[in-house]
Amino acid sequence: LVESETEDVIRQLEHQISRLEGVLRLEKMITASGGKIFATNGKKAGFHTALKKCKEAGGSIATPRNPGENDAILYFVKNFNTYAYLGIKESLIPSKFQFLDGTQLNYTNWHLNEPSGKGEE
Repeated sequence: LVESETEDVIRQLEHQISRLEGVLRLEKMITASGGKIFATNGKKAGFHTALKKCKEAGGSIATPRNPGENDAILYFVKNFNTYAYLGIKESLIPSKFQFLDGTQLNYTNWHLNEPSGKGEE
């Protein structure tokens, strides 16, 4: 009896999650790639505020690790007609970038002549 009740609760939770995902997809607030969910609240903020909000939500600032993830981030850029912060930073070597934890990037998709070093990259 306990196992049956647990299964019912799991099914109910899965249904609720599915409905919530559906609403968020309609509002263009989430997308997925490679088993990862990318989300936005649609608000503009500075990098440190965005980093804090992502951590509060149990995630991190998006860092594209392949073309599919890059496209997922571009989805928001195009739908909200704005920029997106990435979870990378310039390393101690000028014009070289790394993940926020200091590990080296294994995927990039820079525009021609970028990063240019003009302003904050």
